[in-house]
Formats: sequence, structure tokens, C-alpha cells
Amino acid sequence: MKTIIALLIASILITAGCQKEDLNGSNGGLNNSDEWLIPKDEVRDGGPGRDGIPALANQTFINAQEATYLSDNDLVLGFVDENEARAYPHPILDWHEIINDDTENHSIAVVYCPLTGTGIGWDRVLNSEKTTFGVSGLLYNSNIIPYDRKTNSNWSQLLLKSVNGELAGATPKIYNLMETTWKTWKEMFPSTKVVSKNTGHSRNYGNYPYGSYKTNNSLLFPVSNTDSRLHSKERVLVILINGKAKAYRMDSFSNTISVLTDDFENTRLVAAGSNDLNLMVAFNRDLSDGTTLDFQAIQNELPAILRDNEGTTWDVFGRAVSGPRTGQKLEPVTQMMGYWFSWAAFYPGLEIY
Repeated sequence: MKTIIALLIASILITAGCQKEDLNGSNGGLNNSDEWLIPKDEVRDGGPGRDGIPALANQTFINAQEATYLSDNDLVLGFVDENEARAYPHPILDWHEIINDDTENHSIAVVYCPLTGTGIGWDRVLNSEKTTFGVSGLLYNSNIIPYDRKTNSNWSQLLLKSVNGELAGATPKIYNLMETTWKTWKEMFPSTKVVSKNTGHSRNYGNYPYGSYKTNNSLLFPVSNTDSRLHSKERVLVILINGKAKAYRMDSFSNTISVLTDDFENTRLVAAGSNDLNLMVAFNRDLSDGTTLDFQAIQNELPAILRDNEGTTWDVFGRAVSGPRTGQKLEPVTQMMGYWFSWAAFYPGLEIY
């Protein structure tokens, strides 16, 4: 039965993917009299329509030990606000795509696209007013187009800006999220809260709705550029600086935590990752005081993963947790995990480390 349901959904999506969105009609088109900053004829109707995929805003959280619906290998997007860790699982996001949340110090929209495998956090405060984001039902290069409920402006997740409406051209404040397995996340943050499957919606959260999509080489929607250097669905970490992108592969790291240094767009980077832990993160090696740090990997001290040449230990969110710089943070660089094909579509010819 699960296979039949998944195939039916895929069939609906494929049919919809053959149709371009009528942006002058009522089928999900928003701000249809406005200009688009992306090719209007490449904006497509994903099928369910506006809010047909219901974004969450009143979700409940449970403790890690209560999250029996998750397996160790399930992927989650993680966020830490001070000492509070929260996990937003793919099995929930596959069905809802956006989770609007309030932590102690932030109002965040967790924006995830199951078709491109990309997830990031956006600040929900726009022009000094708090809003929520919803799923428009539109796609560009197979990627989610969220809309904000304050202005009904449409946004491109992978371009990191509003592409239509009152806020066209605006960019959101970014919160980098960590994508890793549930096993690794709860090992790093055992007191984490995690979104409950009691969302108020009737969904089979134990069933991935897109069949074999995660692992096959097929796309449900056309994209403007393809690149065969990597498998379409290989998960890569992409760094975005000055409108340019660079991809890092999990294979560049060992099974234990390992470190690489790189220069990209005049930025000195350090990246750390582990195949066994299923994680990759990157930071700016240059501090605001002008110091450039050198790093080595440390093992078995999660969530700490790096130690610098001055003796400071840093965690997966770039926070100094011990040593002379305790309390400081490494300069973040905008980054997302995602399927290779999606980055090739948005950033043709991007460099691979």
C-alpha cells in the first residue's frame, strides 16, 4: 500500500510538472501582476496549489526519548539557540516543507524542499514585523518557492531572495541549520527537543511520499541546467558567497572527523566532516579581530569538533566551548546541504572541491 500511495503522488507530481503555472490565474499564482526576478515561464505549478502543502506553525515538541517514530538513520535539520537544541526531522518536513518556529531568541522559518533536498533557516521578522511563511505550490528549477504571509511576496530558497511581489529583491536573514542523522544529532545534543508527529494533520510520517526519488537519477520537474559530474541525488554541502557557489563532497572527509582548508571568493574557509557521523560544516577562518586560525579535528568530544592553534575548542555551530576564546563564535558562511542537481541548476559550472 505504501508503494502504491507513493507512486500515485509521484504520478500527480509528474503530470503537474509538465504544466507551467498560470501566473495570471487563480491556481496558486501570487502577485501575478508583478514582475518576476526569475524567468516567469520557468515558474511551474507543483500540483497541490497554495497551502496545499500545509506549513506548520503550532507544532509541539517532545524529548528525544519520546520520538519513537524516528529511526537512527532519519535525517534531521538541527538548530541551537543558546543552550536549547531543536530538531526538525525530514519525515515531518517531507510532508510540510516549512516549519515556523519561535525559540527563546529567534523567530525562524525552517524552509525545506524535499525535491532538492535543501534546508535552511530564515528570520521571520521582515521590515520589523513578524510573519510566517507558507508553501506557494510554485517551483523554480524543481525548488520550493515559499511566500510570506505579511506581503504575499514569493521567495526562492536557493537564490536566497524574494523574486516576486512587494519585497522582490529583498534577502532574508539566514540561520544555518545542521543536517545530519537523528543518531548523530541526539548524541551531540541529548536534551534536544524534536517536532512531534502530532501536527494536527493526518499524514503517514513513517512513509516517504516520493518513492525511490532520493536514490534514483530521475527528476520530477525540469531544470534549466544539468551537470553529470556527480550523481543527481548526491548530497553535497554548498557554500554560497557573493552569489557564487562551491560544493564539498562527503567523500572528501574520512569516517572519523577530518578537516580541510580552502579559499573561496577571497574567504579563508575551514570545513569539517565525517562519513560515519553524516555531517559537514564550514566556517570562516578569519576572526573579526583580524586573526586567522588554523584548525585540527578532535574526536569523541561531540558536539565539539575543532581545536585551533591557540587552544580553543569549537563546536559544530562554530561556538567556542573551551579555551582562551570561550564564548566567541566563528564567522558563519551561508551553507546548505542538498542534491547535486539542484545546485547545478541554480549555479551552472559551480566548482567542486
